[in-house]
Amino acid sequence: MRATIIHAPGDIRVENAPEPEITAPTDAIIRTVATCVCGSDLWDYRGINAVTEPHPIGHEYVGVVEEVGSDVSAVRPGQFVIGSFFASDNTCPVCRAGYHTSCLHREFINGCQAEYVRVPLADGTLVATPEQPGEELVPSLLTLSDVMGTGWYAAKAAEVEPGSTAVVVGDGAVGLSGVIAAKELGAERIIAMSRHESRQKLALEFGATDIVTERGEEGVARVKELTDGVGADSVLECVGTQQSMHQALQATRPGGNVGFVGVPHDVAVDGEELFFSHVGLRGGPAPVRAFLPDLIDRVFSGRINPGRVFDLTLPLDEVAEGYKAMDERRAIKALLRP
Repeated sequence: MRATIIHAPGDIRVENAPEPEITAPTDAIIRTVATCVCGSDLWDYRGINAVTEPHPIGHEYVGVVEEVGSDVSAVRPGQFVIGSFFASDNTCPVCRAGYHTSCLHREFINGCQAEYVRVPLADGTLVATPEQPGEELVPSLLTLSDVMGTGWYAAKAAEVEPGSTAVVVGDGAVGLSGVIAAKELGAERIIAMSRHESRQKLALEFGATDIVTERGEEGVARVKELTDGVGADSVLECVGTQQSMHQALQATRPGGNVGFVGVPHDVAVDGEELFFSHVGLRGGPAPVRAFLPDLIDRVFSGRINPGRVFDLTLPLDEVAEGYKAMDERRAIKALLRP
């Protein structure tokens, strides 16, 4: 099969690789219908995460079940399925508490920018759609594998409630999905922090009520100005840098909450500052499996259309251009067709 391999920072190639096989009775093999490049993949592409040897890459996928192991009963060949970037059993105490990405038996699913993917713990990881989706739904369903589920978790972790004010820090695919989530959860005011006109436009169409272009202390001051000097009830931190985390914490009112889902890189939180702020902080890898049934329903009913974050569609063979376009901020998110 064709699969994407990262050899070094900036060096993305499509190569022939062995097709995955069932290695455990709980496995499933998926024929990938669509996959994509994630903002977190860019950490490797930019050399911020070390790439010490060539390896497969990609963790977002939707597809059709080709084969299942002998212990798999929740999905069957021919079904269109969506799964998380972490495999989970959906039965351990942590999964039952709703934190599937910390499942006691979790496995990271990598190498999804390929024609086929092996999914471990298939019964607990994969969710079948109610019917074969039309082509127009595939992009939105693909976002549920990560960015929409991650934006949803950011909003839930920040405790967005009906009538509240939410701030979204970050205008990538996760941040834009967070705007959708805040809207769906009833936020009355949604302040999107963005410097890019095309992303601002999409944020407003997704439900943002205000745009803040400033960053850092100036961005915090602008949020405070918009909230009568108090700060926001909920802030969604969707970047993962020191500046974005500081900005999120400072923009939150006492008693408010920050949901942080940007993978942290050199982020430090001052314990004393957090203590006296009365701000709640919760985040981590989004347990998207917990949200899949609900989000699938919202996509099929037409309530949400997060697939609009894909502004570049390429064949898998041109995946290197997808990385380059996202790295240069010419694209929000690149969808790949194997």
